[in-house]
Amino acid sequence: MRADIVIVGGGVIGSSIAFHLAEAGAGSVVVIERDPSYAFASSALSASSIRQQFTTPLCMEMSRYGFEFLKHVGERLAVDGDAPDVGLVEQGYLYLAEQGRSQGLEAALEIQVRHDVPVAALAPDELARRFPWLHTDDLALGVLGTASEGWFDGYSLMQAFRKKARSLGVTYLHAEALGFRMKGSRIAAVETGTSLVEADIFVNAGGPRAARIAQWAGATLPVAPEKRTIFAFRCAEPPRNLPLVVDASGLYVRPEGEGFITGGPAWTAETDPEDFEPDYEQFDAFTWPTLAHRVPAFEAIRMTRAWAGHYEMSLFDHNSFIGWTPGTDNLFTAAGFSGHGMQHSPAAGRGAAERILTGEYRTIDLSALSFERLKNNTPIEELNVI
Repeated sequence: MRADIVIVGGGVIGSSIAFHLAEAGAGSVVVIERDPSYAFASSALSASSIRQQFTTPLCMEMSRYGFEFLKHVGERLAVDGDAPDVGLVEQGYLYLAEQGRSQGLEAALEIQVRHDVPVAALAPDELARRFPWLHTDDLALGVLGTASEGWFDGYSLMQAFRKKARSLGVTYLHAEALGFRMKGSRIAAVETGTSLVEADIFVNAGGPRAARIAQWAGATLPVAPEKRTIFAFRCAEPPRNLPLVVDASGLYVRPEGEGFITGGPAWTAETDPEDFEPDYEQFDAFTWPTLAHRVPAFEAIRMTRAWAGHYEMSLFDHNSFIGWTPGTDNLFTAAGFSGHGMQHSPAAGRGAAERILTGEYRTIDLSALSFERLKNNTPIEELNVI
């Protein structure tokens, strides 16, 4: 089998790249996806939220683009009159800082204001007035996003990219990629369990497995899987007007349907991308006590479901790598999104397609995310990682 471009990984990043390539008139595009059910895909297991409250200006710009894309996704990704709905909710993020520990949030706020992010700084008394369900006695500051932030159905977005890409002629090959066949510094083909797929250009969109894929070409990619558990719960007397709250502890909580979902920092150092067992211990030891402290109404809750997925963590600076891979002539990488791949998938997909097909970025300049910063040891550290 032969194609012009082969993408390894058919999740939201790989499918966004495939769609944008096909939309731009690329030749034949094949996407290799190991899990056709997507039951264990990071895209399906994501909390799927979108924010502008980053400390990296480029991430802010990518989120702005992503939010506008989501607002018009029904038009952009419609197939034969069938317009997808990703259930976009514009509700905002509320970051909280405790007394004596607000310097980081204050620094982030300064960067965001300087880059025209719509945010409001709220003192504890104002937090208490606006959100009477919030425990504020130990808080020093809250920062609320006032526009173009919220959450959506990430699985629907991934499937919409995939369906649209296929309607434009992209082929999805349901197989597991096992390695590259090299000719010098150039990839000639990717091996699967059932076939050999040759191409001129290859794209690494392997998410938590991206480092392994890079190794097939003799390249080093500082990206590793990090397991995160999400808990869904119901509350006896649910608080109203809840944004996506990010506690100073790193815990987040937001509405989901008639209930809520919550998650927090990684609970174990496990880095096996095949481990999808929820860390139930985290709920009793950390999640529930922290929720009850910050929102007293959450003392009376009932966990209804839990699942685990993986961040593709950039170990270098918590920002993605997008660009041509050093040491190879024809491997493009889009990986290491560190938990914000879902929201950045529209911008990353469009940018990757532009760079591959034209040699330059025409919509958003993503060159700062290239491997040059790794080569020069110049990280652009993202501080607001949830």
